Parts: sequence; C-alpha cells; structure tokens
Amino acid sequence: MIRINLLPTKKAIKIPPVFSYGMAAAVILVIVLLASGVYLSNKVSGMQADVKTKEKRLEELKKAILEIQNYEKYNQEVREKTQIIEQLKRNQVVPLRLLDGVSEMLPNGVWLTSLTDKDGVVSIEGYAHTNYDLVGYVQNLKGAKYFTDVMLVESRQTAIESVSVYKFKLTFRIKG
Repeated sequence: MIRINLLPTKKAIKIPPVFSYGMAAAVILVIVLLASGVYLSNKVSGMQADVKTKEKRLEELKKAILEIQNYEKYNQEVREKTQIIEQLKRNQVVPLRLLDGVSEMLPNGVWLTSLTDKDGVVSIEGYAHTNYDLVGYVQNLKGAKYFTDVMLVESRQTAIESVSVYKFKLTFRIKG
C-alpha cells in the first residue's frame, strides 16, 4: 500500500541570518547590561558602605579634635597659671629684700611708722631719738646693695609725750 499525503506540507520558515545575528547580539547585549548593572550595583553598595565607614571615622576624628582642643585650652590655662606663679615668685623677692634690708639696717633709737612702695619708689616715715641716729640710718640705706637714690626728704624735731624726737621722711628706689 502506498500512501499519498495530500495535505499541504509545512514549509519551514527560514529566518534570515541577519535577524538571527541581531537576536544573538540583543541577547548578548541584555546579558552584558544585566552583568554591568549587577557589577555597578555591587560597586555602589561597596562605596556606600565605604562612605558610612568613613563617616564613622570622621565622627571619631571630630571627637578627637574636640578633645585635643580642650586639652590645648587646658594646657594654655595651665601655662598662664604657671607664668603667673613664676611672676609672683619673682615679685616676691622684691618685698623680701625691701623688708629685710630696711629692718636689718635699722639702728637702735630709730623706729618706723609707715613704709610704702609705689612702682619701685619706697617712702619711709618714722622717728629717731637723735639726729645722729637718723643720719646713721640714711647712711646705712645708702650703703645697701639693693637700694639706690636714698634721699632724706624731711627731718624736723618734734615732741612725743614731752620727749624730743626727730620725725623724718625719706625715699629711695629698689634696684631691679
């Protein structure tokens, strides 16, 4: 038996090569774009994580800078206080020399009622039993190594409770 197929045969559709090449290129392009998108997405995520890490580091550094500024401020305050203390120590020597020198050279028969120091100029007021005691005191002050320009400003005889004494005023400078 012979069979005859009277049905029309299906023709295979032939796709032109340009179209198949175009489809292949489009598929490859989509794959490349998807891969690039994934790669760039990962890179962006990595950069965002890096930015967050660097922002945390920046905050830490800002805190460190603040601590350093506070330390520098504290250190400056300490330096200023130290300078003040050193200045006080240097200035402490002058009153010490003044009081020591004035009292050390004070002879018997002379007593002081006031002593003022204004900008290195010292004024002394007091009494002496005799003019000789007063002159001796002035000469002692002139011979002192820490005093200069010793000058007797005033000396006059007066009476205290019917005792004759010499009231005096003198000035001198303290050597630096």
